[in-house]
Amino acid sequence: MKLLNGITYAHEHITIDLSGPKKDEDCKLDTMEEIIKELKELKSKGVSNIIDVTNRGMGRNIEFLTKVKDETGINILSSTGYYKSPFFPEEVYKLSIKELAHIMLMEITDGIDNTGVKADIIGEIGTSKDNILPEEEKVFRAASMVHVETGKPIVTHTTLGTLGLEQLKIFKEYGVNLDKVVISHVDLSGDLDCILRLIDSGANVAFDTIGKINYQPEAVRVNLLKELSKRGLSEKIVLSMDITRKSHLKYLNGLGYSYLLDNFVPLLRKGGISEAQIDNMIKNNALRIYA
Repeated sequence: MKLLNGITYAHEHITIDLSGPKKDEDCKLDTMEEIIKELKELKSKGVSNIIDVTNRGMGRNIEFLTKVKDETGINILSSTGYYKSPFFPEEVYKLSIKELAHIMLMEITDGIDNTGVKADIIGEIGTSKDNILPEEEKVFRAASMVHVETGKPIVTHTTLGTLGLEQLKIFKEYGVNLDKVVISHVDLSGDLDCILRLIDSGANVAFDTIGKINYQPEAVRVNLLKELSKRGLSEKIVLSMDITRKSHLKYLNGLGYSYLLDNFVPLLRKGGISEAQIDNMIKNNALRIYA
């Protein structure tokens, strides 16, 4: 599937269910009516595409996604892969790297769960904080093999922004095209040097926990983006909110999906980041990476 011209939310979950391991029903995002309402608002604000990175074992629901897409007119790209420990389905532990790669490949070439909808993204695949567990490494190796065969972009998860460079080390072993890799949640690290090293390696980075100020104040995100933009690196950055809970939605007094455009982008303008640089982050880069 091709991306449409317009704004792209680079790392979202239209449905997700992590409620089991987290023992919290709030982590089951399944309120279709409210999600449709919010996405219709996004559409009116110029959002054309959403990269949905809910994959196997995370409560992915292609029928739900298709209904949302049809109702809102937003282009939603689906993903294959496996998230991170402890959210893996049993198959990650039981199957070999090649067998996991085969499952991902089939979801890209043949479609997901007999729906006919094909995966366009490998992601989000993740690592634990300060440690890559053996089963996580297995997934990264399988994803690398599938990327090399298909050219599909890879979106990773870093826990609090850690281990991005270690993730890239695995990708490099397989000759992954790092311009098609997005290292997510780097804004949670607050570490400019680490982000610069990721970009210098050739990868893209996602500031995709916008609005989650319990993790990181927005001022830190704005200052990092200002510094990166000053260095001419706005072409390697994408933005999103990573909404994963019912309580993130407006009907429960959460910020909602539109906060990125309504509140955060104006902060970037106020911080001196140009319209051209903002357009790179919310429009142009996605067309290059996810196409």
